[in-house]
Amino acid sequence: MAHTEDRTAWFEGQGLWQHVPASDWNDWVWQLKNRITTLDQLEKYMVLTQDERRGIAFAGHKLSLAITPYFLNLIDRNNPACPVRLQVIPREGESVVSAGETPDSLGEDEHSPVPGLVHRYPDRVLFLITDRCASYCRYCTRSRLVSNAQDYNFHPEYEQGLRYIESHPEVRDVLLSGGDPLLLSDKKLEHLLSRLRAIKHVELIRIGSRIPVFLPQRITPALCDIFKKYGPVWMSIHVNHPKEATAELRDACERLSLAGVPLGNQSVLLRGVNDDAETMKALVHRLLRMRVRPYYLYQMDLITGGSHFKVDVRKGIEIIRALRGHTTGYAIPQYVIDAPGGGGKVPVNPDYIEKITDEEVVFKNYEGRTYRYPLTAAPQARQIPNSNSQIPNSKNQTA
Repeated sequence: MAHTEDRTAWFEGQGLWQHVPASDWNDWVWQLKNRITTLDQLEKYMVLTQDERRGIAFAGHKLSLAITPYFLNLIDRNNPACPVRLQVIPREGESVVSAGETPDSLGEDEHSPVPGLVHRYPDRVLFLITDRCASYCRYCTRSRLVSNAQDYNFHPEYEQGLRYIESHPEVRDVLLSGGDPLLLSDKKLEHLLSRLRAIKHVELIRIGSRIPVFLPQRITPALCDIFKKYGPVWMSIHVNHPKEATAELRDACERLSLAGVPLGNQSVLLRGVNDDAETMKALVHRLLRMRVRPYYLYQMDLITGGSHFKVDVRKGIEIIRALRGHTTGYAIPQYVIDAPGGGGKVPVNPDYIEKITDEEVVFKNYEGRTYRYPLTAAPQARQIPNSNSQIPNSKNQTA
């Protein structure tokens, strides 16, 4: 179903929690303490389907249920197909394992030289520093370890990870992830950033976080001061649908941007959430208005119990094709498949090239029109200067 919206409207307010003092509502610790984590709690706010009830019963064996009050407000409680609802309320499909799905679909454990650190690419590492999130995405790539519902018993080893980075001068780029790094206290986060910034060969520090989306209250002036102190720190947030782009998220992104944090967005292509061109166009336009550059559109990883979210890759290509030429290039994310087993990210693009010969490239533009770009440089004619034109010399040139 195509997405329609009021482009001038930004959701804001306390919604179901109007009775709560604003000082509590705007406190990220209060939000965490009051998360909805059980069936009984959730049923106080909405009527659940049998599919959802069975999914919640299974969640304790796969990936825990947790939704911040702020994010629950974004759910259409009368619509089981609500794209926000689909992302955070478990469904029975999570118990079904389909062909090709594995707990560690990206082979991270195989590329982990020390606990909590993944070194797949030559010059960069993934540093997993927590197994907790503010809310749990039902398609989570790391559902094997996040929330520990599967008894993975992940314990971050900060010192081992830092020593590994210190001893490997080829590592110039460190991505902090988890779980969600921004759930760490300011003190712990500052400690990690200061240690990383002290390593001379580390040029780039990045953070992957959905905290601004689930918990924009966490983006406090104190946290922004830490980013200013140890910047530049780059951040990729994770917004999948325009409904998630609220006034609170917009304001949080502005605080981060003004603190010198460059922002990108990583979306996952999900059935029923964002698998049509109009929804994706509305999303990327909202992102740009929030100072966020659309970065990646991921084909969903082959995690166990994720097949009910899976979208045909050809649909993803169709969406990218529908964006190209119909919006600014800044708004178009790179569509990628993270190769199963640890092969890394592989771009998937619409096929605009018809053929390449020694003489030319033949291609189509976004309208389907054919163009040719010559590859040879054989001269065909000499340009003769106009006989009436005069080349000025230094004497008749004016200042």
